[in-house]
Amino acid sequence: MIDDVLKRRLNFCTTLPSLPAVAVKIIELANDPDADIGAVCQYISLDPVLSAKLLRTANTPLYKSRRIATNIRQAVSILGTHTVLVIALSFSLTNSLIKSPLSSQSSIFDSNIFWRRSIASALASRALGEKLELNFLDDLFLAGLIQEIGILAFWIIMPEEYGAVFASTTDHDTLLNNEREAFGAGHDELGYALLKKWHIPDYIALSCINSHSQPEPKNLGPTLQACLAVSRYLADYFLYPHDADKITALNQAAQNWLGFDTDVLIEVIKIMEVELNAVEDLFEMTLHDSSEVNGILAEAKELLMIHSLSRIKDLEDKSQRDGLTGAYNRTYFDETLRREFNLSTQYNLPLTVAIIDLDHFKHVNDTYGHVAGDYLLATVVKTIFDQIRQDDTLSRYGGEEFALILPGTPLSAARNLIARLKDSVAAISYKFDSNSIIHITASIGVASYYENAASFHDAKDLIKAADSALYAAKHAGRNQIIEWSPS
Repeated sequence: MIDDVLKRRLNFCTTLPSLPAVAVKIIELANDPDADIGAVCQYISLDPVLSAKLLRTANTPLYKSRRIATNIRQAVSILGTHTVLVIALSFSLTNSLIKSPLSSQSSIFDSNIFWRRSIASALASRALGEKLELNFLDDLFLAGLIQEIGILAFWIIMPEEYGAVFASTTDHDTLLNNEREAFGAGHDELGYALLKKWHIPDYIALSCINSHSQPEPKNLGPTLQACLAVSRYLADYFLYPHDADKITALNQAAQNWLGFDTDVLIEVIKIMEVELNAVEDLFEMTLHDSSEVNGILAEAKELLMIHSLSRIKDLEDKSQRDGLTGAYNRTYFDETLRREFNLSTQYNLPLTVAIIDLDHFKHVNDTYGHVAGDYLLATVVKTIFDQIRQDDTLSRYGGEEFALILPGTPLSAARNLIARLKDSVAAISYKFDSNSIIHITASIGVASYYENAASFHDAKDLIKAADSALYAAKHAGRNQIIEWSPS
């Protein structure tokens, strides 16, 4: 919440633009559920520029009407009273603010960029609503337009103090956190206070502040604030399509807030492209040169597809990993060993397998607890990962047992590596407290396909041999490496 000092600065700021009389009246009508169509037409007709904008909007592809409106009453008939009020408010409010000179004529803050982004956000909000087949498209448009109005308010009421904070980052979410640290409130909260001061309908003002919070459960269905939240990232990407970070942030936001996949996002961007000219015409502001628009969609498709494949790979990787240590899980190990064994038999290639068991590890857990035990397991895995090749596979085979597959590696070449791994495990030390330092050792059983090919008919035979060698290493006094042989 904004504190009393910030609230007073907002309420008594003399440079804050005042709304034109027609905008005030439109807000009043928008808050009146029984607004009379005649009164709506009368007040809008008082502003010739607003009237012309509404007529032009009613006849654009945005509303897909088969009728042509030639006067305000016909426009209201085609669009409906609520839609006309929201469009009129969007234009009247924005037009007065765009033309109002800011007290902060700083090179840091570019009001043209601010309004281009706001209009792009309005376009994106509406496109999201259209894709989701929502029945409050114009509310989405207005809310998208003004959801960042708090940034403008900060610049007007405290240009010098806000300048340093605004210049500290180009990332929206980081800016919000920096504002809260510096002023005790973010532009979402200040914007909400300003919208309340202007008597903007509550549901619009609330959606603007809520769009800056955490995503709500998706089972509630698509909401006004969810569309607004995603629209910010869509606007950023739409304006800066060559910035890879923008598409990454958009992809994540669309997933978090709406559960959208890449195909849906591409369809939303298509809708934005179709409706771009009508929105630019309404505000007399160019978001993109017409020659650039087709390229945006083409690049979006390519980048979103790359992100989609990357996300699939990440999910697949997580399903194959042990959650505690990051080593591959047993299922992945079994599949990999079967594949590598088949390749070895088919092409007569060497293959070595090692099973690594941490000695007396139950005693470590019983004495020092599972937190210490878990730390040591994770450290062992990291130690091994640091020394093996990318093609080698380390898996958590059991509780404190790990299995290592070394493709294309004969036993003679594997010996030095496995010896280093045993010594590296023995070198691990964990300071449990001021009096206790935990050391561990490992017993390792090794089997290799190339040297003893006649003994192994399938992958299970190879792992049984390594397991047998491990058993021998334990009985030989532990902290040992034993290589399996037919004898």
